[in-house]
Amino acid sequence: MTKRAWSLIAIALLAIGAAVIYLSGPSDRAPASTFVLLDGSKKTTGDLRGQVTLVNFWATSCASCVAEMPEMVATHQKYQSRGYQTLAVAMSYDPPAYVVNFTQTRKLPFQVAIDNTGEVAKAWGDVRLTPTTYLVNKRGQIVKRYVGTPDFDELHLLIEKLLAEA
Repeated sequence: MTKRAWSLIAIALLAIGAAVIYLSGPSDRAPASTFVLLDGSKKTTGDLRGQVTLVNFWATSCASCVAEMPEMVATHQKYQSRGYQTLAVAMSYDPPAYVVNFTQTRKLPFQVAIDNTGEVAKAWGDVRLTPTTYLVNKRGQIVKRYVGTPDFDELHLLIEKLLAEA
């Protein structure tokens, strides 16, 4: 092989390596958003930094959302002491009284926000289907998006990995 051929192979391998690193790593920043919590307080995307966060868009009228909620609670309880948090965002069409009732009767142990205007769902990729769930790392990057109920075993493995990162 000629020196030129070896150079071309080396350049190709470097390009492939860079592409793999770029495509495999999280690059999407969680969008700048302000979440209005049930108690009237506000939380911003910036407040999520430093913790692994699950942002779950849901509705009380969504059968899959209601069915997955016990697993969401169990996941939150399993990891919360290690720097993990859950933020459940009720969709704009969900009546606030229903969201409050659901949160209280199920004793949800995590923060719940109501997206009254639909702006938060729009910012997070124009979420329309529920449940839609995002896993955000400590640096505020979206690592995984689930449309529908997550595979909780897979989710737990990913949470473990993200919690172990510096």
